[in-house]
Amino acid sequence: MEAIARLNNVPTSPRKMRLVADLVRGKRVGQALSILKFTPNSGAAKLEKLLLSAVANWQAKNPDEKIEEADLFLKTIFVDEGRMLKRLRPAPQGRAHRIRKRSNHVTLIVDSYSSNVTADNVETTEKSN
Repeated sequence: MEAIARLNNVPTSPRKMRLVADLVRGKRVGQALSILKFTPNSGAAKLEKLLLSAVANWQAKNPDEKIEEADLFLKTIFVDEGRMLKRLRPAPQGRAHRIRKRSNHVTLIVDSYSSNVTADNVETTEKSN
């Protein structure tokens, strides 16, 4: 059974957050946490916290099962554009240039291998993308 965690209005550009999300897509939870812990990007710490939240959501949905035996993996992770704050920066000769401060929304879905998806299916879809 899958569990979902969402993070809205993160003040980072979606492009930078997608770079970090691509590192952990399709990986097991333990491996993803270790990758995020040692990744120096600012989005890695936020994704690590979100992943821990998704694991806690999965545990709340499945109180009978143990996390160690469930063999959790990141089924889906995607980054969407959030709202954009528009600011003006002074430019030469009385003009102004627009500064776009971007934000993003991250959605993360965690599932266990014991359900109908196997590790081979995840790896083949990962390689085809």
